[in-house]
Amino acid sequence: MKISYHGHSVVKIKTDSHTILIDPFITGNSLTDLEVSDQKPDVILLTHGHNDHVGDTMDIAKRCNPLIVGPNELAVYLGWQDFNTHGMNIGGSYTFDFGKVTYTQAFHSSSYTTDENEIIYTGMPAGIVFEAEGKTIYHAGDTSLFGDMALIGKKHAIDIAFLPIGDNFTMGPEDAAIAVELLKPKVVVPVHYDTFPPIKQNPETFKDLVKGYEVNIMKPGETIEF
Repeated sequence: MKISYHGHSVVKIKTDSHTILIDPFITGNSLTDLEVSDQKPDVILLTHGHNDHVGDTMDIAKRCNPLIVGPNELAVYLGWQDFNTHGMNIGGSYTFDFGKVTYTQAFHSSSYTTDENEIIYTGMPAGIVFEAEGKTIYHAGDTSLFGDMALIGKKHAIDIAFLPIGDNFTMGPEDAAIAVELLKPKVVVPVHYDTFPPIKQNPETFKDLVKGYEVNIMKPGETIEF
């Protein structure tokens, strides 16, 4: 399995048989190394409906028709656009041919903004636990710190966790460091920072706050291989 980070909250997972993209915000993401036209995922996993997470989902789906898995209302909305979707909700798990997906709670908001200045409700925001090939990945999505992260860490032996540190809209470095203590991942990667002025952060600050766990500050395009 290869796991790569591509700026903001974009994560790509390559298993032996599938390519999975999480929150493919590429256009407008000044930090990413990806080109939308090059992306041909088998699956897109979405944490919530904000435009900087849904990102280029629809453009990618028009070209290669991946399965789009997301919170139910977001999946319904995308299904109305004739995309191939599978809706889920917090606390639910489903075993697909590419791996097992579990949606966890996240404390945030979730809506999609159209070009007509409409704000469309897209259900509850969520985190994702993804299990495949004997590995467990936790993508927290956009969230504040919450105590039940301890339950996520207790239930799942997390190999790698992607946690937002940008502050303003999500956890900042201090709260994200506490989240690491609750989740107990083998490796933690900070995400959702530096893309926009309100979320400028020095990831080294987060790394210095984390005690007893490995912090990997991944640059866009870098890969971890299990």
